[in-house]
Amino acid sequence: EQRFGALFMRPEGTGKLALVAVLAALVAGVVGVYLGGHPGWMPDAVRGAFLSDTGAYATRTELLEQIKDDYYKKVDLAALEQSSLKGLVDGLDDRFSTYLTPDQARLLDEQVSGKFEGVGMSVREDKRGLRVARVFTGAPAAKAGIREDDLITRVNGDSIAGETSEVATAKIRGEPGTSVKLTVTRSEEQPRTLSIARAEVDIPVAESKLMTVDGTKLGVAQLTGFSMGASEALRKKIDAMLEKGAKGLVLDLRGNGGGLLSEAVAVASIFVERGEIVSTRGRTQEPRDYSAEGDAIAKDIPVVVLVDDGTASASEIVAGALRDRGRATLVGQKTFGKGVFGQPTDLPNGGEVVLTTGEYFLPDGDNIADKGLKPKVKAQDRESTDADEGLAKALDVLLAKLR
Repeated sequence: EQRFGALFMRPEGTGKLALVAVLAALVAGVVGVYLGGHPGWMPDAVRGAFLSDTGAYATRTELLEQIKDDYYKKVDLAALEQSSLKGLVDGLDDRFSTYLTPDQARLLDEQVSGKFEGVGMSVREDKRGLRVARVFTGAPAAKAGIREDDLITRVNGDSIAGETSEVATAKIRGEPGTSVKLTVTRSEEQPRTLSIARAEVDIPVAESKLMTVDGTKLGVAQLTGFSMGASEALRKKIDAMLEKGAKGLVLDLRGNGGGLLSEAVAVASIFVERGEIVSTRGRTQEPRDYSAEGDAIAKDIPVVVLVDDGTASASEIVAGALRDRGRATLVGQKTFGKGVFGQPTDLPNGGEVVLTTGEYFLPDGDNIADKGLKPKVKAQDRESTDADEGLAKALDVLLAKLR
């Protein structure tokens, strides 16, 4: 599944960018000590806090021993250890920071690389669970009757309320051929539990269609995520439509929860030739500006960006940059409003910690955290119809630009 609201900064080349934040060092330190590693590499102050008689490590060790020796039921100590690490990050009270177990970390890496094994849907976070943003045609979720805007509240009988999308979707995903039970609610209907067989899902990151409206050819390109290679796939679709005579373009980012920052910059660069796309700031990082990479399509080709409340993170960077640079008109609903980015860091036990490490700012200097982007033209689909009212409005706006 595609995680909602994800925006990751990856280093140039291979490997993951190491965090210098103290918290990451603490997490790695705890894991290393638990796994029998040597804590000598830790900073003196950190090592002292963990190894002193009254330090955190001594306390955690004593507590673990007490549970092991005296608790009235047998305890899975490995699971308890994972819970303790998760609790450390949960203490930040930041819904975008999370600890991932080794299995969950593997699924995250697969997602960023564009590989998917699961039930074939994209989701966005909801305080009660996961809200379905899109169900892909022919995927197991579609065959089971799951539809857009359904709410998933339980996975295999366990509540996922309040969990991050990284953790919740990792529970849904799994080896092809295995099954997962999802408790799903829709509007006022009673919850129903569906058993769905997982599969390897071929999800096209970019789709397109050429439409003729009032005698004018218009291109519609939909981007489902910002995994590696997304910008290249989108550019091929756009170039093909322009070669076939498209006079204007709709970029559909509805339900697109984001992905890699580098891909966001590359996608925006398809439409903006030069100048700033986004800037980032963090407590432990130098401010950085990201500029367009050149080789954009002709600037006289009008563009409309279609957004909704499932448009988040990298998608908001693209939509916001095209809006601020005067390159596109936004149509649809207010976007999610994620103005921060995170970095995944490998831990010694095979898990990962994803920490919110900074904020991003659009070309006009705006940070959209918790407020989102407000479209110039409002449009909302109605569930009661088969028509795509949002796309229809976007095409109308695009035609008006050509007249």
